[in-house]
Amino acid sequence: MQLILLQLVNSLAFGSLLFLLSAGFSLIFGVAKVANLAHGAFYVLAAYIGLTLTGLTGNFWLGVLGATVAGALLGVLADRLLLSRLHGHELRQVLATLGLTFVISDLIRNRWGADIKSVSPPAPFDGPITVGGMIVPSYPLVLIVIGVAVFVLMRLVLRKTLAGAQIRAVTADKVMAGTLGLPVLRISMLTFAAGIGLAAFGGAVGSPQLALSPNLDSRMTLYALIVVVIGGLGSIEGAFLAAMLVALVSGFGAVYFPAFAEISIFALMILVIAVRPQGLLGRRLGNA
Repeated sequence: MQLILLQLVNSLAFGSLLFLLSAGFSLIFGVAKVANLAHGAFYVLAAYIGLTLTGLTGNFWLGVLGATVAGALLGVLADRLLLSRLHGHELRQVLATLGLTFVISDLIRNRWGADIKSVSPPAPFDGPITVGGMIVPSYPLVLIVIGVAVFVLMRLVLRKTLAGAQIRAVTADKVMAGTLGLPVLRISMLTFAAGIGLAAFGGAVGSPQLALSPNLDSRMTLYALIVVVIGGLGSIEGAFLAAMLVALVSGFGAVYFPAFAEISIFALMILVIAVRPQGLLGRRLGNA
């Protein structure tokens, strides 16, 4: 039971990080129609920025805040200087973001080196707690709470606010939204910044959970793509459900079926595509 509880907590914490990553990816694709293959690179870059800021300030949460803001600003720069010039050219956008991934990865290696770095959880979450007589680390529980809180907040913003209605309108039909007077380009830019900011926040706050290395970007981008495919494009609820499923399958698979751990998440994705091509909570193309 101790092993099962520990693995459950760690898996759900990883699922929260996957949600922060994939929700931003889905948001960007839905509004800006950009398949941002540099999403994982921004996640990792923000984690390293947070590591540096934490060392300078001595405060982990200030490091997270600074890394999130830096990630959002870098997202705006990437959109304005690069991707905005490629609207309507999907293949060029994919190649541009793929190239940006290599640039960011090399910048990380040049600034922080290629060695794996570990980050200690902040006090008072740097030690274990007792749950039902069993000992579990406390920081993964913090990540679970953060993931649920961000999910609830995003759902409220998208469903209950004017900004959320505008984002949903641009996602549904960009041309019609522009005809109705919505500032489509500004909404796309701010959504891109928010999506990258979510990934940056996930990278910074998740650094004590996942060891940092420049090669982590490709793994996280792959996970984001799998989560979005399973959950369904444009569905925050689908992204949350899929992130938790992928994390649980990956986490328990690594313990009980280590030989098939990497294959299991792809098998899950293939199964979902076979049963529901639009994803668990996605909509079929052409549906209202």
